[in-house]
Amino acid sequence: MNDRLTGVTTGSEATQPVLHVCVTCRKPAPDAQPMGQELYDRLLEGAGTAGVRVCAVKCLAACANGCTATISMPGKWAWLLGHLTSDKSDDLLTYAQAYAASKSGTVMPSRRPASLSDMILGRFPALLPAVEELS
Repeated sequence: MNDRLTGVTTGSEATQPVLHVCVTCRKPAPDAQPMGQELYDRLLEGAGTAGVRVCAVKCLAACANGCTATISMPGKWAWLLGHLTSDKSDDLLTYAQAYAASKSGTVMPSRRPASLSDMILGRFPALLPAVEELS
């Protein structure tokens, strides 16, 4: 269950990675749907079978990096991801599964889909429990 006010997740959802997708990222034309919304919609289509939660957010303040998202799970590094498009949604779900399977939340570039080679913009320490990583 997810507490809508605090964002705290309990139960089986705590074992799923969460992708927060900026739905206001980059419009290709003034009257077009934002590319971030398109990415979010495509991710929602496959999220259930991939075991990934997808949440919409308005602005991750990384506008110079195209469509952006974050990925996080309790006890793992959280990552800020950029240069995303809706055609990379399947690869992003594959990456999320590798992230979930990793001990610390680090997925080496060689284990990521090739289309996501430039997506890592930054990482943030886990909130609970602390993750120690030497590299």
